[in-house]
Amino acid sequence: MSTDHARIARRLPPDEPGDHSRRLTLITVVACLGGLLFGYDTGVINGALEPMKRDLGMTPTIEGFVVSILIFGAAVGAVIGGKLADAYGRRHNIILLALVFVVGTLGCVFAPNWQVLALFRAILGLAVGGASAIVPIYLAEVAPFERRGSLVTRNEYMIIVGQFSAFVINAAIFYIWGENDVIWRWMLAIAVLPAIGLFFGMLRMPESPRWLSMQSRDGEALQVLQQVRSDARARAEMEEVQTLAERDKSAHKAGFGDLAVPWIRRLIIIGIGMGIFQQLTGINSIMYYGTQLLQDSGFSARGAIIANTLNGLASLAGITAGIMLINRIDRRTMLLGGFALTTLFHLLVGLSAYLVPETAAIKPWLILIFVVLFVFSMQGTIGPLVWLLLSEMFPLRIRSFAMGISVFMLWTANACVAFAFPPIVAALGIAATFFLFAGLGVLALAFIAAFVPETRGKSLEEFEADFQADHA
Repeated sequence: MSTDHARIARRLPPDEPGDHSRRLTLITVVACLGGLLFGYDTGVINGALEPMKRDLGMTPTIEGFVVSILIFGAAVGAVIGGKLADAYGRRHNIILLALVFVVGTLGCVFAPNWQVLALFRAILGLAVGGASAIVPIYLAEVAPFERRGSLVTRNEYMIIVGQFSAFVINAAIFYIWGENDVIWRWMLAIAVLPAIGLFFGMLRMPESPRWLSMQSRDGEALQVLQQVRSDARARAEMEEVQTLAERDKSAHKAGFGDLAVPWIRRLIIIGIGMGIFQQLTGINSIMYYGTQLLQDSGFSARGAIIANTLNGLASLAGITAGIMLINRIDRRTMLLGGFALTTLFHLLVGLSAYLVPETAAIKPWLILIFVVLFVFSMQGTIGPLVWLLLSEMFPLRIRSFAMGISVFMLWTANACVAFAFPPIVAALGIAATFFLFAGLGVLALAFIAAFVPETRGKSLEEFEADFQADHA
């Protein structure tokens, strides 16, 4: 069977440009509004937190709860979203998530107290987690394998755009209205606009052809492929999709019982490991607490919120460079290089904090420079590659299920780091904290070198067949 799949994949006609290419671009832009919302809703808290605390009278404990409840909601949303996407379709689930984004955002904006705010941030987290799991799958299943890397990575690009937009909007609102206690509501309200765009946009987008084929709706699946491929390529690719879908439909429904299959278990363990190690770089600590970190380094409050926009700019520049390289360099090579760079900059931040005297004016600037370089390296390699590999690795029958488990663990690791970062910095200092991140980076390098497979240059079905043959 694996030989048949490989032969089918390798005889696919080339993906020639045409009207279908523009249709595919439109689908990508609309779906990636989910990534934009993901980025904005996780990044906006960085600047909204101080006025929010004053307005609602939040204690430090309540502050931590309100910040982290979205992350825990995202972990649950990733699992629920995966199951719903398997049952009702990728497109259907993204439309539902757009409505949850609207409800969650408006609930936060008009929250009269911190309890209501926490409730709606948890609801918003469900949407963030669901989008993080489903949008990459939808894009991977719609895209031709030659363009899959760049198209799926555009979702990560939009996540970064969302975070950068949040930093810039926060800084602008803070600069104009200053210490007004209600400005956090306006910061949060901006997210309603892309949520509405995602809802109405996805109403006009097609369903995933691979999901349709799994539902024995092959005629509809072919029609979708003909919208985003040349006719010859669509028919040839449909043969490949049908071959694998027929085999998967004869197997049992996706669930935890699949973990008994060695090669599937290995893939899910790899997915979980990549998700956890992505978060153990500490990237989201910078996204959530970047302003506070820069103040601890020696910047003033106003200087820190302005300097923090450089982290957003570095994220945007990094993901732009990553998109340019991701289809030219093997996934494993690029991932290993990314962890090597982030580990190096962790060490340099730690050494700057440890060796440079507190009285030296250059100290906060050195830490800022190395943090910015860390963010650039992370978002140009590890950030997009982990999401891309998760969308590529899993077999069609369990793709949403396995993606949900992996993203659940990713978000759980995110929550743990978000909880631990402020007290660790307070107890150990910046130097020891970043030395700890560097040690975790070494472990990540060993894990990737030993376990992570290469997916570049293969269709989703070809990779599945080859991996099963190698690890059955």
